Amino acid sequence: MDTSVANNPHDRLSLTLAEDLLAVNTLIRERMSSEHAPRIPEVTAHLVEAGGKRLRPMLTLATARLCGYEGPYHVHLAATVEFIHTATLLHDDVVDESRQRRGRPTANLLWDNKSSVLVGDYLFARSFQLMVETGSLRVLDILSNAAATIAEGEVLQLTAAQNLATDESIYLKVVRGKTAALFSAATEVGGVIAGAPEAQVKALFDYGDALGIAFQIADDLLDYSGDAKATGKNVGDDFRERKLTLPVIKAVAQATPEERKFWERTIEKGHQNEDDLETALTIMAKYGTLEATRADATAWADKARAALALVPADPIRDMLEDLLDYVVSRIS
Repeated sequence: MDTSVANNPHDRLSLTLAEDLLAVNTLIRERMSSEHAPRIPEVTAHLVEAGGKRLRPMLTLATARLCGYEGPYHVHLAATVEFIHTATLLHDDVVDESRQRRGRPTANLLWDNKSSVLVGDYLFARSFQLMVETGSLRVLDILSNAAATIAEGEVLQLTAAQNLATDESIYLKVVRGKTAALFSAATEVGGVIAGAPEAQVKALFDYGDALGIAFQIADDLLDYSGDAKATGKNVGDDFRERKLTLPVIKAVAQATPEERKFWERTIEKGHQNEDDLETALTIMAKYGTLEATRADATAWADKARAALALVPADPIRDMLEDLLDYVVSRIS
């Protein structure tokens, strides 16, 4: 076995769940087909088969397996989670006017905005069909709430992203919406479909919630301190796109009047010069906001670890714990 595979917790989990993941991929391909609109599978396949990590559906498969589930519906739920995720990516790329995702041109660039929005809608509809097939009203409740929370988080981000009044509590609401809601739903439904005790279901929800928040904070930090080759993003992309993420929010909270004017010009008004990113990094270094953001990500990973301790010991539990180390190791 390739040692890089053996040492990466995501890949170890993928190997452990290989049979289930194959079933999920088969179901996804079946359900993204369309008799009347061939563009639907074209657009969907471009994103679904672009080499994404399938982390969210893996969380559903892993938690169902962890809780001893032996039925077929964890596959339906994992496919549901992936469809919801893919639908939101299609919509996000239109909203953000993105031109690249996972190192490839976005669907809205290759086709058009209308196709991306409508295919995203189709995938949401397909996801609800898959949920219903499980016969569990509770699962339907959890995943439909997550879909609503994701949309709510995206709308909140529209108003918060370039507003210097956005504080850490609003940032957390955005992150809970756009990222953590699907992580926590993915882990929670695994426990629910397995009929796990309520304390375990709650622990799995808490794990997914904290993992999702740690994951997003780490991503936001990597935008200012990551290796472009490793992350697939250029350092400072969020700054150039005027996104008010945690490292900047922490700097704005401590800004002198002169620094506040800088943030108003670059983030709120979008008037940026070539050397502004360097200035932004200098201000963040002055207040240690990158280190403070790293500490926040680590704290959320620790919360996820504490939640996982309430679930019975199992090799899959160990892999879910290792995922936390992996998220934090990206930023250490």
